Amino acid sequence: MKVTNPFHLAFPVTNLQTARDFYIGELGAEEARSDKEWVDFNFFGHQLSAHLMNKISSAKPILKDVDGDNIPIPHFGIILEKSVWDILANQLIGGEIDFLLPPKLRFRGTVAEQWSMFFYDPFNNGIEFKSFENSDLIFQANE
Repeated sequence: MKVTNPFHLAFPVTNLQTARDFYIGELGAEEARSDKEWVDFNFFGHQLSAHLMNKISSAKPILKDVDGDNIPIPHFGIILEKSVWDILANQLIGGEIDFLLPPKLRFRGTVAEQWSMFFYDPFNNGIEFKSFENSDLIFQANE
């Protein structure tokens, strides 16, 4: 699957340096433009914009049971090639990430079969990294 139109996602944070430490230091994003009130990250070719807010909700997203796993709603993330997903999963396992859903294979034996992991950023935004063995099936309807 070739991405031709990067997405943009803006979200609130209470500390820009904490956002930098997490998105750059933990997830490998690159800093792009920034200001005293916001910072943009190149997140695997997509634009994340962390906007400084005085106060944000301390509540974590609602958890929804999806195929037996508690998944945060809302959440965002990225679909990676399996080799890149494996490297990132191993780095995160060896780091400071507190997984909501540790790296695992989900929807085994279905068209939706995927490797997935979920965790929160320091501001309680749910994040998912996933990988499909066959990227041609990403948008395949269930049979």
